[in-house]
Amino acid sequence: MKKIQTKKQKYTLTPFSETKKKLMRNPEFKKAYDDLDFEFKIITALIKARASKKLTQEQLAGKIGVAQSALARFESGKVNPTLSFLKKVTSGLGLKLMVK
Repeated sequence: MKKIQTKKQKYTLTPFSETKKKLMRNPEFKKAYDDLDFEFKIITALIKARASKKLTQEQLAGKIGVAQSALARFESGKVNPTLSFLKKVTSGLGLKLMVK
């Protein structure tokens, strides 16, 4: 934990790994987290692919014809994308979407 002191308040920063460990003890949280694992893996893989090609969200969005904000919402996990959207993203990254 890292403590930060300002003139008026003290803040303690807790690493995400520590917070996650505590939250995973709650069975309801763990189930919800595990249920989203598949989606998080897809999003993480596509973010890594975009980063490895040195593309910004804005550049990829322009390339595939969507708004940067739509791509940002997808990458943050705030929306459930359609297969059509996933196909656009993968195609824009030079990847092929395969559903098995």
